Parts: sequence; structure tokens; C-alpha cells
Amino acid sequence: MIQNGSWVETHRSVLEPKSRAPHIPEDTKKVPLELKARGFLLENSSKGKKVRIRTLAGRILTGTLITENPGYEHTFGEPIPELLTIGEELKSILRGKNIKGTGIG
Repeated sequence: MIQNGSWVETHRSVLEPKSRAPHIPEDTKKVPLELKARGFLLENSSKGKKVRIRTLAGRILTGTLITENPGYEHTFGEPIPELLTIGEELKSILRGKNIKGTGIG
């Protein structure tokens, strides 16, 4: 049992494939538009049950309870080599040093 007030993630289907806009790509038209939302559980419940949550923005949403205390799985991707040295380059510019190949300094 997951307690009222717990931070949770829910899922629901917003649009079925037949209701999707006609101008979207064909592969997108074949699947439902789905929503995952996080918020505070408004009643005791368990995974797989339909629940109501209050989001951080104060919206009340309904959906199927997926998990309690969800973590973050996103990343910012692979490092971009050109950006790795930008901090040191800026410090050199600000110190008035010559930076090879840039014509600065």
C-alpha cells in the first residue's frame, strides 16, 4: 500500500490512435498519445490502480499508479568536445592571455 501524500508517477492514455491529428507522421499515428505525470498521491493506493495526484504546479490529474518515489533517468547526453575546454579558454581571455589560433590576446 502506498500512502496518501507520497511522491508517485502515473500513466494515462490521452488520445487513442484514431483520434490523433491527421498531419502527424504515420508511425506516430499508430500509437496512443500517452502522459506520465508525477505528483503527490491524494489517497492510499497501490501500483496498477487508478489514482488522483496533485502536481507541483497544483494540477489534479488522474492516471494509473506506476511507481512510488520515482527517480530521474534522463541525462544530458555525451560530452561535446568543443565545450569541454570553453571554461579554460574564457578564463584565459579574461586574464588577457593569448589563445592559440583564435586571434585573441
